[in-house]
Amino acid sequence: MKLGLNIGYSGAQMADVLPLVTLADRIGIDSVWTAEAYGSDAVTVLSYVAGRTERIALGSAILQMPARTPANTAMTAMTLDALSGGRLLLGLGVSGPQVVEGWHGVAYGKPLARTREYVEIVRRAIAREEPLTFYGEHYQIPYAGDDATGLGKPLKSIMHPVRNHIPIYLAAIGPSNVALTAEIADGWLPIFYAPEHEGVFDEHLQAGYEAGGRQPGSCEIAVTVMVAAGDDIDACRNRLRPQLALYIGGMGSRDKNFYNDLAVRYGYEQTAQTIQDAYLDGRRDEAIAAVPDELIDEVALVGPIERIVDRVEAWKASHVDTMILGTDQPEVLQALRDAID
Repeated sequence: MKLGLNIGYSGAQMADVLPLVTLADRIGIDSVWTAEAYGSDAVTVLSYVAGRTERIALGSAILQMPARTPANTAMTAMTLDALSGGRLLLGLGVSGPQVVEGWHGVAYGKPLARTREYVEIVRRAIAREEPLTFYGEHYQIPYAGDDATGLGKPLKSIMHPVRNHIPIYLAAIGPSNVALTAEIADGWLPIFYAPEHEGVFDEHLQAGYEAGGRQPGSCEIAVTVMVAAGDDIDACRNRLRPQLALYIGGMGSRDKNFYNDLAVRYGYEQTAQTIQDAYLDGRRDEAIAAVPDELIDEVALVGPIERIVDRVEAWKASHVDTMILGTDQPEVLQALRDAID
């Protein structure tokens, strides 16, 4: 199992995060990942990190597909890959309707169909095998709508990429999204993954592999795992409770919340309902308090370093290929690097 580092939405805090990133690069952590929502963007951060590191792979977790045309994402990926010497791991995701429509001002639409088309276009543009054309439900290249000028023509990138295939990872948690990821992607970026419950994904992963004519395990599983290290286990858990409460309780509507659904599939049906009811009713402290210790222990690493190292054994025995550590603690990186060796 490989190790990664997730530095989150780190644009404004890059000066604080950089020592951790350079440490990760120096001690042999495999990859560093950054995110975007509706603040700092991931590309600028990764560009900065590329210039301050030597070997570590650079992952986007994720670039929002509705924020960029597929061709623009291909251009960005080729450029960043070239500047970094072929180190890019292109993580993509559809985000959620609150951000897509509320921030980017575009329709959320049909995320599965959009993702399939988007990935195909990005790959074609990077491969440069022929001028880019695509005619799908969501994307037309060249554009041929009623308001088109008629002057558009198929084009091939004038940049020759370092690699004609840049690995594409997809963020997915719902059953259909997971199946699509196994069908078409190089990697999968799940959230709140629990080794003890990874069987809930098997059916959907297998369906995707079969649909794509691929062998099981063809899609790398790269999981971000929240980490809170310290002698006081309860205090460590309390540092992570708010994020779990936010996702299970507030990310989505009462009728459509994939993270709530995941908690239910893990066996926390009543707890998930309690958290959601409290969160959506404005009782956030109650929602946070309702997140059980057991769930935190299953999806995160908490407590003394020795306990965390012991817990990693369950992840090493799982299907996970890369454990991406969500931490700002240098001692965690060093200890787990030593433990993996």
